[in-house]
Amino acid sequence: MSFVAIDVETANADMASICQIGIAKYVEGRLVEEWSSLIDPEDYFDFINIDIHGINEEDVVGSPTFPEIVNVLCRFLNNDICVSHTHFDRVSIHRALAKYELDEFHTVWLDSAKVARRTWEDCAWRGYGLANVCEKIGYKFKHHNAMEDAKACGQVLLAAIEVSGLDVESWLKRVKQPIYPANSSSGSAINREGNPEGELYGEVMVFTGALDIPRNEAADLAASIGCSVASRVTKKTSLLVVGDQDVSKLAGKEKSSKHLKAEQLIAKGQNIRIIKESDFKELVRYAQSIS
Repeated sequence: MSFVAIDVETANADMASICQIGIAKYVEGRLVEEWSSLIDPEDYFDFINIDIHGINEEDVVGSPTFPEIVNVLCRFLNNDICVSHTHFDRVSIHRALAKYELDEFHTVWLDSAKVARRTWEDCAWRGYGLANVCEKIGYKFKHHNAMEDAKACGQVLLAAIEVSGLDVESWLKRVKQPIYPANSSSGSAINREGNPEGELYGEVMVFTGALDIPRNEAADLAASIGCSVASRVTKKTSLLVVGDQDVSKLAGKEKSSKHLKAEQLIAKGQNIRIIKESDFKELVRYAQSIS
């Protein structure tokens, strides 16, 4: 599966005032081509924008205008999947095409910020900016350089694919769904009181990672065998259930905030057992078979 990642910088508050573009093409998870250029926006440069990316009027003297590079963009973007971090870059391209009365590209857009929010729990509601996500996945780059940002955007998607097991086509569908789907749950809505008659009554369980079954269903199963279910890891937590694919990819990979918190508490002497989802299912099966 191939895709291109794009980033633009603008000269001022007008999103059509593109002054730099960077594009990175990925095929089967590998960066195979990159292209970048300064662009003469034929517009003024605001000092606020200059402070962000460091590009000014003098830098773009002799650079091509947007219409002069539109054929290059067409080669990369037409009939392909284009990834950008938030919709800023997509809107800027759209506004620049409209400014010069140029035809729109036939492009399928994918927002890597939405991907990050659905991949890493601690990025769901905050901390999903490009710099923060790249720090999380261990990718170093020079922020606010269009070429660097485009490649970083591509690396975010590749990391999410590896963590989630979803390919690009699947992510195109997933980003159209809520961060926590209707058959899942987050926060206090997942909390349960354990069945006093259950085999594991007294245990306090927390779920993290990508589970095969919806969180609500997992919470109901846990409560049925006696476990209280909480949304956060605390000193009361005794069991942390981690998605099987998360466990299988832990070597050198980022763990969820809940997983890290549990390990920190374990290091301080807290008695917390970390188990896989498949082991949790076996616990449920065994407990139900003897009840």
